[in-house]
Amino acid sequence: MTELPPGPGPGPGPDGGGGEEAEAAAPPAPKKRRLAAGERYVPPPRKLNSGVSFGAAHFAETTYYFEGGLRKVRPYYFDFRTYCKGRWVGRSLAHVFSTEFRAQPLACYRAAARAGRLRLNEQPVRDLDTVLKNNDFLRNTVHRHEPPVTAQPIQILVEDDEVVVVDKPSSLPVHPCGRFRHNTVIFILGKEHNLKELHTIHRLDRMTSGVLMFAKTAEVSKRIDEQVRQRQLEKEYVCRVVGEFPENEVVCEEPILVVSYKVGVCRVDPKGKSCKTIFQRLSYNGKTSVVKCLPHTGRTHQIRVHLQYLGYPIVNDPIYNMKAWGPERGKGGKIDKTDEELLKALVEEHRSKQSLDVLGISEEDLNPTAENKECGNSSDCTDSVAVDPINGNSCPAEDTKDPERGEIPACLQNCDANLETLEKHKETSSCENWDGSVGEKGSEEKDPLCMECKISRRDPSPKELVMYLHALRYKGAEFEYCSKMPEWAMEDWEE
Repeated sequence: MTELPPGPGPGPGPDGGGGEEAEAAAPPAPKKRRLAAGERYVPPPRKLNSGVSFGAAHFAETTYYFEGGLRKVRPYYFDFRTYCKGRWVGRSLAHVFSTEFRAQPLACYRAAARAGRLRLNEQPVRDLDTVLKNNDFLRNTVHRHEPPVTAQPIQILVEDDEVVVVDKPSSLPVHPCGRFRHNTVIFILGKEHNLKELHTIHRLDRMTSGVLMFAKTAEVSKRIDEQVRQRQLEKEYVCRVVGEFPENEVVCEEPILVVSYKVGVCRVDPKGKSCKTIFQRLSYNGKTSVVKCLPHTGRTHQIRVHLQYLGYPIVNDPIYNMKAWGPERGKGGKIDKTDEELLKALVEEHRSKQSLDVLGISEEDLNPTAENKECGNSSDCTDSVAVDPINGNSCPAEDTKDPERGEIPACLQNCDANLETLEKHKETSSCENWDGSVGEKGSEEKDPLCMECKISRRDPSPKELVMYLHALRYKGAEFEYCSKMPEWAMEDWEE
């Protein structure tokens, strides 16, 4: 479900207090219309704050700890909030959950509702047969787990009145997305460096490291963004690729098409968007080459896809240097698979290595229309909601089998028994966080209704969280920011 910022509360009066003058100036509350017998009242939608920013309350949701070279987030309670989608109107909650959120059986959603974790217009809803109406506001309290990322710190390269420039480690998303929230650059800068309300100027793929710029004001962001759109921003990347890259300059202008937005996979295709990348070899150590990359456009995964097409994929690229692409690993655009077959093969390859967290994807991402089969052919059903309202994943939940034992977690076998366990916890625990509020002790507790708490996952190694692609330099009309050359890009480096 889409996360909505909190609505504005009552503001202070001219003297800084909320006195009688403020109340007198407030517009009269709209009158409620008379409801027919048995009709359910739906309050008018709240006015939402413009923009996205995170403050102390968000940062206090949980804490970090470091283990085995990884930065980890303690599981925490989190509210997912959304207004009723147009296609949900007239459908019961049970129907919406069973057709659009199939990560768990309906019994688990009913258990979550009975536990008071599902609220409709801020009132607990126990009956999933409730029919949704326009402007209904839903809130789900979930026990949220985030994948680990590298423990490598974010290095601040430049900070002045206008910008913050950092050297982003590999494996960190720039901003909250999918299963990541606290393990993101935005949250770490806010929590550990007190750098808040930053404006994203450009983005780097989660697995790409290097120079990342933020503006401190909207005016600065707009000014630099104009340079980006006018293609006045010079970008220089460095990578390490398989094999002996040609000594002469190589220009690739193959169009790129997005295969899956959910999984994050692209390929060269005549129907794709035009793009251009210039490559120059810097060194060759007999097995792999270090290559300078100058992208003239900014398509998704542009450098990685062009290198794959040329036959020199990045050495440890977890998407574009995989066997799933075929014997030649996608060289020259030869794949010999449908897009659906390719996505399935990629996920299966990572499942066999227990490395789905490296991608932040799941098996359910393979079938983006499965949840809409019962919707018929209505175009309103094509915009499926990608958030599992119980597990709190913006991508569908991972395969429900325990990767270590191949068993189905107990949550899926007997949700009612877990609800009883939850009631016992409420009675015996001094922690008051079972209602969805966040506290230091509660963030460390296991949740009887949480499927993720039942599953033991293998941690990725720090090495698995590094990809050999680095943003080395960004240059604009009035600035130039550079980072150090990564260790793996040195001429004499050997793995």
